[in-house]
Amino acid sequence: MYTGSCLCGSVKYRIDAPIASLTHCHCSMCRKAHGAAFATYAGVPLDAFHITKGKDQLGVYHSSPHVTRTFCKNCGATLQFVDNRENELGIAAGTLDSPLGVPEQSHIYVDSKAAWYEIRDGLPQHRGDL
Repeated sequence: MYTGSCLCGSVKYRIDAPIASLTHCHCSMCRKAHGAAFATYAGVPLDAFHITKGKDQLGVYHSSPHVTRTFCKNCGATLQFVDNRENELGIAAGTLDSPLGVPEQSHIYVDSKAAWYEIRDGLPQHRGDL
C-alpha cells in the first residue's frame, strides 16, 4: 500500500497495488501541466486508487477527448492523469508520500520533448506511448 497527497495536504489518497513502473512523459501537455521538462507518472489500476481525504477539493480538467487530469483546487498540485480508454491511471509520482524504491522506468513521447532538455540517463525512450 502507498499513500500520497497534494502540496497542501487537502487531498490525500491510497494505492492498494504494487507500483511496477514509472513513465517520464515529455508531451507538451504534461510539460505544461507540471511546469517541468517532463511529468513522471506511476501506473496504477483504477480499482486500486482511493481518495481518502478531500474529494471535494479535487479539480478536473479534460485536456483531450479521452484524458482527464486532476489537481488540488487549493494548492494546484497535479495529481492524476486518467485516460478513459484504459483500466489504469497515472498518479503524479512526486505526490507519493510512501517510499517507492526504484521501479522500472522509461521515457515516452520523446519526439515532442523540450528542445532545451537532453535525456542522458540511459533509460528506454519511446517516440509515443509504450
